[in-house]
Amino acid sequence: MSNSGEIEPKQKQTMERGGLRATLFVFGTTALESIIFVGNAVSLFVYFYGTMNFSLTKSATMLTNYMGSAYVLSLLGGFICDTFLTRFTTCVLFGSIQVVGYVILTIQAFIDHLKPAPCKDITLLLMNKCEKSDDGQTLMLYTGLYLVALGVGGIKAAVPSLGADQYDEKNPEEAVYIPTYFNWYFFSFVCGAVIGTTFLVWVNTYRGWDWGFLVSTLTMTAAVLFLCTGFSFFRHSTPKGSPLTRIAQVFVAAFKNRKLSRPETEEGYHEISDNKDGTEIEILKKTNQFKFLDRAAIIRTADSSDTGPWSVCTVTQVEETKIVVRMLPIIGSTIFLNTCLAQLQTFTVQQANTLDRNVIGIHVPSSSIPVIPLGIMFFAVPIYDRFCVPALRKLTGIPTGIRQLQRIGVGLVLSTLSMVVGGYVETRRKRIAVHHNMVDSQMPLPMNVMWLGLQYGIFGMADMFTMVGLLDFFYSESSAGMKSLGVAFTWLSSAIGYYLSTVIVNLVDDLSGGWFESNNLNRDKLNYYYYLFAGLSTLNFGFYLLCSSWYRYRDSGVKEIEGESKVEMGSVSAV
Repeated sequence: MSNSGEIEPKQKQTMERGGLRATLFVFGTTALESIIFVGNAVSLFVYFYGTMNFSLTKSATMLTNYMGSAYVLSLLGGFICDTFLTRFTTCVLFGSIQVVGYVILTIQAFIDHLKPAPCKDITLLLMNKCEKSDDGQTLMLYTGLYLVALGVGGIKAAVPSLGADQYDEKNPEEAVYIPTYFNWYFFSFVCGAVIGTTFLVWVNTYRGWDWGFLVSTLTMTAAVLFLCTGFSFFRHSTPKGSPLTRIAQVFVAAFKNRKLSRPETEEGYHEISDNKDGTEIEILKKTNQFKFLDRAAIIRTADSSDTGPWSVCTVTQVEETKIVVRMLPIIGSTIFLNTCLAQLQTFTVQQANTLDRNVIGIHVPSSSIPVIPLGIMFFAVPIYDRFCVPALRKLTGIPTGIRQLQRIGVGLVLSTLSMVVGGYVETRRKRIAVHHNMVDSQMPLPMNVMWLGLQYGIFGMADMFTMVGLLDFFYSESSAGMKSLGVAFTWLSSAIGYYLSTVIVNLVDDLSGGWFESNNLNRDKLNYYYYLFAGLSTLNFGFYLLCSSWYRYRDSGVKEIEGESKVEMGSVSAV
């Protein structure tokens, strides 16, 4: 392996490494991991509320905090990938941590005295007067839950970039497959999620959470072992040192050099000019944005004693920092999409509990409602990749059909529409409850649960456009030394979105005079909440338009010629 290159140089790799065969192990691991991640994500609300006896709002807050923590910990996973360990090793490490977390949850679910007594009186449950979890039970729950979150974070950062690494972006014949890879990575995630929201939810609902967590433990163990079997097929990354340190050095050096005169030519800026060990080194060209940061690379006079890395940086290092700075507004403007998703994962499950859940003779568990958008995405992703992208490519000359930021924008529009539809469906549901005098009834309303499929289906399409667009965007735009951290930015947006959801739920409940004070959806004003989110999503989309129009893509070496795409070695050079 190279000590400075992100991927082993081609001359040191065997012909069998990389490519489709290697990514198949990534797809399989992703599918297995998403079975339990998604299956439990849509069910844990019920576990917190019905088994651990937390209140309705406490259960929603616990779920969003768990999801937010899982996503924000991807930054830790990305940092470890780029700094200390290979992506493969990081995947195995964090996958194993996730297994340990599920073992703890399984033990708690199987042993009765490790959780509160079941609340058999539905009235007491609705009034939040059931036996509460003691400190020891709560501590055990949080320990298992957040070990799982830590494992999820590492997997989310390492697995997508491990798969993308199997296609050399410096090789014109391979680079064109990276956008397609992310489409099929997302498809494998959807396949696992479909199984999770059907089979795993069924196990949790009808066989109990003890067996559900046991299945989760075994599935995650299988995911780690399956990834390990592909070891000899992978192109393995090599850590290049801490990207956060390199970024900090640029800001410190720029401040130190703030009084130096800016050189008139590029020869006055420091850059690596030799290649002693024969490895490929990424060289980023100087750009004109954020000129203040260019001062970090000004070559000091020969008699200067302060020439360390905290005083003089390379142009490539400066440009790497500029890339991160350019990405920050994009991260900020996509946060609210995930706040909307958090609402669907919490309140939609409770809406489903009030409706007729018989669909073509099958009684559908409320936690399986997310299978509706997943089913739509199961068919939409292949259609988009195999038919829409080639058609758009001929029209635009862009390898991905449309730019990543354009794809993200389509998803944001659809997410706004889903909130509008969600408000309408909830208004209709409440009217039916009032019309049939069932406001305080525990019986299902005469309204089929498939109505919820409208808002969920639209959001599923939004997620397909936005999530794949973000993964492709952050991986492609990141420098070679911070690919995993770049991918983690996608999940950082999700994390902040989930945390923001918790804040908004509590804030709205306080300021609105109690939209959720009755702990009864038939009396609460969830429809107002959806319409509020639709308005905020519209404002957020306007902010995103400003951010995306300001962003400047880095020179990726992709030339658009007469409706056809051609990849050239433009931004990366071997020195």
